[in-house]
Amino acid sequence: MSGSITMAELEAARASRPAAIRIADEDSVAIALRPIAAGEPVPVGDGTVTARQEIPAGHKLALCDVDVDEQIIKYGVPIGLASAPIARGDWVHSHNLHTALSGVIDYTYRPLSANVQPATASLPTFRGYRRKNGKVGTRNELWVLNTVGCVNHAAERIAKQAAERFAGRIDGIHAFAHPYGCSQLGDDLKNTQHVLAGLLRHPNAGGVLILGLGCENNQLSELMALAGDVDRDRVAFFNTQDVIDELEEGTGAVAALVERIAGDRREEVPVTELVLGHKCGGSDGFSGISANALLGRIADRVTGYGGSVLLTEVPEMFGAEPLLMNRAQSVDIFNQIVAMVNDFKEYFLRHNQPVYENPSPGNKAGGLTTLEEKSLGAVQKGGRAPVSRVLRYGEPLTGKGLALLEAPGNDGVSSTAMTVSGATVLLFTTGRGTPLGFPVPTIKVSSNSEIAAKKPHWIDFNAGALLDGTKTMAQLEDELFALVLSVASGETLTNNEKNGYREIAIWKEGVTL
Repeated sequence: MSGSITMAELEAARASRPAAIRIADEDSVAIALRPIAAGEPVPVGDGTVTARQEIPAGHKLALCDVDVDEQIIKYGVPIGLASAPIARGDWVHSHNLHTALSGVIDYTYRPLSANVQPATASLPTFRGYRRKNGKVGTRNELWVLNTVGCVNHAAERIAKQAAERFAGRIDGIHAFAHPYGCSQLGDDLKNTQHVLAGLLRHPNAGGVLILGLGCENNQLSELMALAGDVDRDRVAFFNTQDVIDELEEGTGAVAALVERIAGDRREEVPVTELVLGHKCGGSDGFSGISANALLGRIADRVTGYGGSVLLTEVPEMFGAEPLLMNRAQSVDIFNQIVAMVNDFKEYFLRHNQPVYENPSPGNKAGGLTTLEEKSLGAVQKGGRAPVSRVLRYGEPLTGKGLALLEAPGNDGVSSTAMTVSGATVLLFTTGRGTPLGFPVPTIKVSSNSEIAAKKPHWIDFNAGALLDGTKTMAQLEDELFALVLSVASGETLTNNEKNGYREIAIWKEGVTL
């Protein structure tokens, strides 16, 4: 797909790539764009810094001497404190840098003026499926959902048989297994119900078969109430305890649904009907420079046209949350962001876990040291647009603009949450690589060319071309936006669709009986 790179092109790009980049003039560190040898002179800005140790690609090079407990600056803001004396040219990482975050923070609303101007050009369009409730889907699929994990296998068999039987009639038939729905109490059961209700009403599903067992806590009546405005003629349901042959019953129900939705046709719709979900998974030291920054430009572009973008992963806002809070469109939205962030911190504390946990081993290997460093790179996916609303887990999106959604950082849970709230295309950045895919088309955007060349069957778009110097950010923005519209129109399939990577994950918080 767009932005792909061959191994030969990668070697050529490596040879011509500068050694390091300083993101902001105020920064006390530069980012190694390739491995730097000990003793190597590194041009940075108007000067040269000699590396005192070997520095892996994506890691930080000190541009000045730093005393213990002095701030380290990246992106023009602090990312932590020096835990040991740092000399100009040193490798800066976990051995000499630690987080400055601790405890619960009091926030003050300091509103920023809107940095994103409404687009004045004619609205771009894509070809989507307009549903009865006015929502627009990017696919016309039939989804098989199960109320309880006991019937996972039956749901998957029904979907597999139906997909073979009705191949080509609609865009696809898929089942989404999960282990929940029974022996759940309180918020756990509510989370399961909200996720399934969100999938049930999703505009990418032209029809839905819901498979139950019969004796589970998770009953259809509650799901339908949560789902709200759903076309009941396109939903079928039965309990497997009530029929002799659940496979025969299920394939018959699917056949009837296929007949109802097979006549649906794409129509030209404005980009204002597009709902994107922005996610980062397996970040590296380049993510905040290339892939996440690129998604930020897409967020600004889509919201500037009047479309919608969802941003989630609340723990990966910790350390950068004031940047989002001060972009709130109102005091009320600011207070909602504060409540969401503090509720998530309390969730950590209830389970006796540190609020400011460091990045994962993969993140650290890629060059990220502290949570604030990771968060400052992660929130760039939201660009500079004002925050128009805050959604709690499982809540459907209403209105337009940039919305913050409550969900953890886990790739599966957060991506499912954005889908459930209405995202019809996901943009998923990665510096480490992952094959994960979700119910809606998932465009994988690599932060570096190495992973794009190594995993072309995972990666759909290579933002690493920015680091290679082969493309500008403006060129990449235009190309990625064109790819988004092509995917939304069904002209291009993402790698997760081609390879059958489609999963859901539900946030589990409480007790199982």
